[in-house]
Amino acid sequence: MATIPFDMEVEAYFLAKEDGIVAGIALAEMVFQEVDLLEGGWSRKDGDYVHKGLQFGKVYGRAHSIVVAERIALNFMQRMSGIATLTKAMADAAHPAYILETRKTAPGLRLVDKWAVLIGGGKNHRLGLFDMVLIKDNHISIAGGISNAVRSVDQYLERENLQMEVEVETRTLEEVKEVLQYASQMKTSLTRIMLDNMVIPLPNGDVDVSMLKKLWS
Repeated sequence: MATIPFDMEVEAYFLAKEDGIVAGIALAEMVFQEVDLLEGGWSRKDGDYVHKGLQFGKVYGRAHSIVVAERIALNFMQRMSGIATLTKAMADAAHPAYILETRKTAPGLRLVDKWAVLIGGGKNHRLGLFDMVLIKDNHISIAGGISNAVRSVDQYLERENLQMEVEVETRTLEEVKEVLQYASQMKTSLTRIMLDNMVIPLPNGDVDVSMLKKLWS
């Protein structure tokens, strides 16, 4: 930083290094404002497609401040754009089904990663146990079965007067069918069924989805 005159003003440009979905522009603006009153201008917005080599944005202000903000802004934008680009590809391939992100995210970047998924056309999974109940395999085993587990949660939510969505993890086709039968016969807060390990990765990079085909046959 000692090499940069403190009062020098410059203009820096954002160039796309690959084709893809750009994400993190709004967050980059927050970084610029936090470091200094840097002025940004953009020809694209979050969620737009950019081609390799496209100049899609610029920032003007003190060179010292731009260098300070540069790497932070780029780190966010590169990570978010990568997530958004992959999400967009999967969301388009899966349409009309929705793509949700994994519940496990990088420490400290949970909201950023989930934001990128939304920009890419995906849907958010739960943020935590405070906004959705997740019934896992160990809960099911202790409850004595998947119907018992879901029923216990429904009774608890009603007793405590809580309005929360419920997701249940299923390990077999039999559990899926049991949950669907329960939901068709009972008033329930269940909104989502997780199919746990029901696709099998193959050595050539494909996945075996035969178990899922049996489910819908």
